Amino acid sequence: MDLQEIRKIVELMNEHGLTLFDLTKKDFHIKLKKGADVDDLRSLLAGLSAVPTSAPVASAPSITLTETTILEAPPAAEGTEITSPMVGTFYRRPSPDAPDFVDVGSTVSIGQTICIIEAMKVMNEIKAEKSGTICAVIAEDSSPVQYGDVLFRIN
Repeated sequence: MDLQEIRKIVELMNEHGLTLFDLTKKDFHIKLKKGADVDDLRSLLAGLSAVPTSAPVASAPSITLTETTILEAPPAAEGTEITSPMVGTFYRRPSPDAPDFVDVGSTVSIGQTICIIEAMKVMNEIKAEKSGTICAVIAEDSSPVQYGDVLFRIN
């Protein structure tokens, strides 16, 4: 793989909002990361909470919690998640002038098309794997999605 191919991959990562690219071939492996490494941040935060209580602590500034700094836990999300099976661009309708495949409150059956994900200029119809009622549309129309991103919630 030459430098021009790597630059093209980086451009595609930027275009589609990807933060990780990993490719392995016979005698070749490339892994590209963009932004903060979540695993490194988790280990750093875990290390901060593991400070022994018997150790002398320097005078730390006190923090007073007020109503504005206390965050409530988000309400539990209802329904089953329908996730993206691929990386691409999420579309809620078959064409710009057509109505959405589904909206909140729409009843869907197994095999019914609920959205399209465009990947490499190919329109892939995403079909419902479960019957039910759409209770939330999570992904934004015409936005990039990654594998595993939540698209809809269904009851």
